Parts: sequence; structure tokens; C-alpha cells
Amino acid sequence: MTQRLHLVFGGELVDLQGSEFRDTSKIDVVGVFPDYQSAFSAWKAAAQRTVDSAQTRYFIAHLHRLMDESRETSPTAELGI
Repeated sequence: MTQRLHLVFGGELVDLQGSEFRDTSKIDVVGVFPDYQSAFSAWKAAAQRTVDSAQTRYFIAHLHRLMDESRETSPTAELGI
């Protein structure tokens, strides 16, 4: 079975129409979760916790999409990372 990891993170944005963080050193990494449902629950809790901060947004990144197991190398491996 393929593992489907999800990263939940957020912080204060420069502009609500974009996804550029005001200060990347202050990005809140909530955690890595084994499935979308648990990531969504963590995202929702973090978003509700910061509801009074209009410029703060949280995101769910689908880490499993960064790797394609059918390819010999992943897109990040091709970058030499």
C-alpha cells in the first residue's frame, strides 16, 4: 500500500490573494500526517486557532505527490537534492 503523507503548515501572508509568507522564519509547521483526513483535522484546528489573524493562512501539502514511484528518480532527485 502506498503511503500518502500530508504536511500542514501556515503563517502570515503578504497578500491574501497569494501564498507568499511575510516572514518564512515564522512559518508554523503543524506536522506531517499519514492521510488526508487527519491532515484536514489538523489544518482546521490551526485555522480556527488563528481566526482573529486575517492575514494568517494554513495549507495542506500533498507530500506523496512529490514522488512518483513509477519513475526511476523523483523530480526532487533530478534537482540533485
